[in-house]
Amino acid sequence: MPCISVPELLSWEDVELIAELSGCPPATHHAMCLQQHHVNKYRSISGLCNNRLNPLWGASNTPLNRWLPAEYEDGETQPKGWNHGRLHNGFQLPLAREVSRNIVKSSHKHKDSMYSQMLVEWGQYIDHDMTFTPQSISKAAFKGGADCWSTCENVHPCFPIQTCGVLSGDKTCMPFFRSSAACPTSVVSDIKGALQRQQMNAITSFIDASVVYGHTPKLQRSLRELSGTDGRLAVNHQFKDPNDRAYLPFVRGVPSACHQAPGSGGGTGTGTWSGTGTPRRRPRVECFRAGDSRVNEALGLVALHTLWLREHNRVAAALTRLNAHWSAETTYQETRKIIGALHQIITMRDYVPKIIGLKSLEEYIAPYRGYDPTVDPSASNVFATAAFRFGHATINPVLRRLNESFQEDQRFPSLNLEHTFFSPWRIVQQGGIEPVLRGVMGTAAAAMSPEQLMSEEVTERLLLLDAPHKMDLASLNLQRGRDHALPGYNAWRAFCGLKRIDTQEDFQGVVKDARVVEEIMKLYKHPDNIDVWLGGLVEDLLPGSRTGPLFACLIGKQMKVLRDGDRFWWEAEGVFTEHQRAELSKWSLSRIICDNSDMREVPRDAFRLGRFPADLLPCHRIPSINLDAWREDSTTGNQD
Repeated sequence: MPCISVPELLSWEDVELIAELSGCPPATHHAMCLQQHHVNKYRSISGLCNNRLNPLWGASNTPLNRWLPAEYEDGETQPKGWNHGRLHNGFQLPLAREVSRNIVKSSHKHKDSMYSQMLVEWGQYIDHDMTFTPQSISKAAFKGGADCWSTCENVHPCFPIQTCGVLSGDKTCMPFFRSSAACPTSVVSDIKGALQRQQMNAITSFIDASVVYGHTPKLQRSLRELSGTDGRLAVNHQFKDPNDRAYLPFVRGVPSACHQAPGSGGGTGTGTWSGTGTPRRRPRVECFRAGDSRVNEALGLVALHTLWLREHNRVAAALTRLNAHWSAETTYQETRKIIGALHQIITMRDYVPKIIGLKSLEEYIAPYRGYDPTVDPSASNVFATAAFRFGHATINPVLRRLNESFQEDQRFPSLNLEHTFFSPWRIVQQGGIEPVLRGVMGTAAAAMSPEQLMSEEVTERLLLLDAPHKMDLASLNLQRGRDHALPGYNAWRAFCGLKRIDTQEDFQGVVKDARVVEEIMKLYKHPDNIDVWLGGLVEDLLPGSRTGPLFACLIGKQMKVLRDGDRFWWEAEGVFTEHQRAELSKWSLSRIICDNSDMREVPRDAFRLGRFPADLLPCHRIPSINLDAWREDSTTGNQD
């Protein structure tokens, strides 16, 4: 371990070293943010010093924000349901798995009449740009040496999901690792508050394209092509797509844990794969590497990550041609700034209004009035753990892959969801990202409805890379909310100014499906015990939205603080010129797809479901941006 000399005051470099060795962020004083290397026009990769007076607001590796106090069973660390026999409002909480099987699981899903599966894919993608709560890094419990993969007892950090019967062999539970406890970030005068467990957001809370660029200096460097002169991101040097376009680079540690195609070997051959022909022994396709470690979870995620890698390099090349005097670092940072702005625009302009509805948009977000340094933009615990997980009820059980006519692709047939997890080989060896992109744009999203919440593909057949057997996403969500000691459904309704649910008749007023209401009340016994994720999920949707009143409120409030508390929000004064903002507002996800794939016809709005060919437009009719707005006078350094 390196030694640190200890003068009267530690240097900034010493503080950063301590932070790296401990895994916790430095205890940053606001004076640090006034130093020259923190005051510039580019956001830090960790989110540190976005707010100069409150440097840790929104930064990576800081606690998720508590909008309501935690409700631990011992007041400090024990999750809800930790102590068997413990009563809540006079009743035991139902098992998470029991709730999943009796209320959440569905063998069928209705189709959304307006929106495509791309709306769902973007929701997952942008969630990965804002929140990531790591699980305990210890697979064995801290006391007694029990293994969390095998024990069915509650012993830290294990909080297994009981299954009301044998799961496999003699197992009566699913493994569950508690979320890692967050590092303390300040001196707390309240002793109880100092001792209470908080959970960490390992990435930046900001919509800043950290999903592309990473959230630490080390990760950022690993994603860049540092030997080049044009600020590009690193690409895969082993494979390209059928039209010579780049793929994401592979992870450094090989062989990786991602699934392989049948007949794959251990070779490292190079080439282009179109999916035609069957080589005798296919080379391995390792897990992809991106700004977020979850990139390989699903093929839709891989496709979106690939688009943004290509878009960065496309824009960086154009800026290099416009400003030959720029250094590689300037080109990289200016491109990163543009890509971050596009993530903000697509999310707030095109995605959020569809999710919470225009009325809630006006009520909870309202027009932008500029950067407000008094607003804490940190992701809230209830947003990360419950409200933004509404999208799990819109997951399709089947991924369709479509050809150029938006028909079933005979070469690459549709896949049950379980066959898409951690399978980047299907991108490399089965036609690139285009069949997947056409599939998610040409397929209706699964509709939200209380009687058909989540497909059996994710409640009975969810695959995790290191899990010994299939998992249940609904149970994981419920158990995670209890692990984080989130207050119940009624507490959050009161927080949002909504009417409390005191009786079954009250509940019937917000959930029209009488069977669902009756089943929930039978299991939970008391309305205050209802888990917030479940309660928000079953509410009747607001007009023109894909969420009920509670989740519309919680998502709306979160998006507002993410926007207003971000010093580098794309509309904030001084971030871009007026000319640049006008050009940025022309961009769309459809344009990104046109510029970085082989697709030549797309919907004007990539989230809206359309019929081929009537509702699709040729790419030349999709508005494009003029990067001349970033041309800089080499003598004055002023941009147009």
